[in-house]
Amino acid sequence: MTDNMEKGHNAKTGYVLVLPDANAQANYLADIILHQIEEKKDAVFRIALSGGSTPKKLYELLGGETYSHRLPWERLHLFFGDERMVPYTDEASNFRMVTETLLNHVNIPFRNVHPMPILEDVEKAARLYEENLQHEYGSRVLKNGEPLFDIVLLGLGTDGHTASLFPDTAVLEEKQKWVSWCQPKDAPHRRMTLTYPAIASSRLVIFVVSGENKVKIFREVREENAIYPSSKIETEGEVHWILDKAAGGE
Repeated sequence: MTDNMEKGHNAKTGYVLVLPDANAQANYLADIILHQIEEKKDAVFRIALSGGSTPKKLYELLGGETYSHRLPWERLHLFFGDERMVPYTDEASNFRMVTETLLNHVNIPFRNVHPMPILEDVEKAARLYEENLQHEYGSRVLKNGEPLFDIVLLGLGTDGHTASLFPDTAVLEEKQKWVSWCQPKDAPHRRMTLTYPAIASSRLVIFVVSGENKVKIFREVREENAIYPSSKIETEGEVHWILDKAAGGE
């Protein structure tokens, strides 16, 4: 079921698909990823992964018997949309979650996995990650028609944040840097995040949303005059929203 069958270049007008449950979401997303990789033939394929609990089933599926042997891991490069400034062993670490659900189960070259660096100097960490992205992209400037990412996976917070683009933080005003950081209000950890310009340089942005607590914020983010961080996501490619029935209000 969809509420908008038109593909869009921003979060407010993007394509919406509501699926029965988390398993259906994971299977659909895995098929989309496989299809996108196959369409790109033998070229390098870059994905920015999201953290949190919602994408876990997808990562487990990609690392399982059905998909792991079908994916060309030697040309897949995995990046992260955001990260908490905690050790990789910390339960709050997105890298730890992805490692446990996916990386430990597939034969991906070490050089193809790009975790965000964890440093006390978070500005330096952000700069190093941006330099990593620029090296892989082959340019210090983002070019129209040459997306940085093939797929960017995003979640949706109940406050309207996505990645670590939180309301009332300075990172929302960043126009040049590809990577920056913030300290969300009432949150225990500083966060590093891809910025709007980096996310915009993508072929496909996919929001993955689940749970009844997301019904209200999803509808508000899609409103014409919405000012939530998620509402401001744009891309030169397409935006898709993949919801479970609970998030879709069914």
